[in-house]
Amino acid sequence: MHEIAKRTGSFESYDGTQIYYEERGSGRPIILCYGLACLMNHWTHQVRYFSQNYRVITFDYRGHHNSGSPTDFSQLSVDALVKDVKGLVDHLGISQASFWGHSYGVQLLLRYYDLYPETVKNLVFINGFATNPIRGMFGALMGPETITKVFRGFQEGYKYAPDFLTSLWRSAVLNPISIPLAALAGGFNLSLTSIKDIEVYARGVAALDIEIFMKLFEEMMDYDGSAVLEKISVPTLIVSGTKDGVTPASHQYALQKKIKSSELLRVPYGSHCTQLDLPEFVNLRVEKFLNQNLYS
Repeated sequence: MHEIAKRTGSFESYDGTQIYYEERGSGRPIILCYGLACLMNHWTHQVRYFSQNYRVITFDYRGHHNSGSPTDFSQLSVDALVKDVKGLVDHLGISQASFWGHSYGVQLLLRYYDLYPETVKNLVFINGFATNPIRGMFGALMGPETITKVFRGFQEGYKYAPDFLTSLWRSAVLNPISIPLAALAGGFNLSLTSIKDIEVYARGVAALDIEIFMKLFEEMMDYDGSAVLEKISVPTLIVSGTKDGVTPASHQYALQKKIKSSELLRVPYGSHCTQLDLPEFVNLRVEKFLNQNLYS
């Protein structure tokens, strides 16, 4: 498999925020949406594989990494990010694409489909959810009420000691013990995922503005895309990791139950980042899905 040259660019979104993107390959377009506070590296294996035969497009959300941040933080919302996706589609002159979402990216794509269904050829949802994902998050380690209280407490504390909590946040994320703890919670499978990929992710999370993270995390908890599920009429592949403790199988079962054109793929040993754990298996299965749905 040879390396495909990367093309980079940016465009001005509806409110003037600059959105950065990367393209590789040519052919039918695939647009990849990562999870909250994640980065393009989460798609590294899919980009390398599918850019051999497709036009693969990754981008950074507003407030993330190489994209700009809005001056008005009210424009950090599900709808704002969805407008950025549509802006990317229009900027690149794409009439229809295959859209893939991981984790929070699935919520975004549900809202995107709700607003712009005519641009969607098919959907791939990996370890995703339609509603507040803290239900069942981390299994028995921490209940949803506890997670909510911790988050609300952090929000309140930030008002009084922003510098201290920012430093604490970054130290916690970059602490070497964070990686095995994340694995224990089902975020990664350390026996399968490259430590380098996890370290890249940790550095990306630490670099994110904590105010942006808190605002988008709240948006994630508040958004409910359940009503969109029954509207989806395009072929949809739902991927679920059997070891995902962050967004466990109940979320993916809920998606599959209501999306009439969907199929569910359960991946043994897959964590919350199934596409990083078992990329060859996921890539081959997604390729089969694309071929079956006339996207070759």
